[in-house]
Amino acid sequence: MTELTSKTRKQLEKLAHELNPVVIIGQNGVTDSLVRMVSDSLEAHELIKVKFNEYKDDKFEYSEDIAMRTNSTLVRIIGNIAIFYKENDDPEKRRIKIKA
Repeated sequence: MTELTSKTRKQLEKLAHELNPVVIIGQNGVTDSLVRMVSDSLEAHELIKVKFNEYKDDKFEYSEDIAMRTNSTLVRIIGNIAIFYKENDDPEKRRIKIKA
């Protein structure tokens, strides 16, 4: 997991504003297949939104669990949507350029 500065966090939040949730947590909760889906989405997009349709009271714990299991960073939780970021390992495939 990458530690984000407040400036970087704001940049990522701004980029995520236009995104639609790519993963939705429903009645099955956080399963291995859901974590795999989040991981695959992060590999493809680097920055994603995950929506909680169920387990809204547990969204903070579940989001931390997802971040840990996918080795990503939880940028922020806004309402029932969590924003995750994971920089691509390959510099040529990185889609998001963070300003220092």
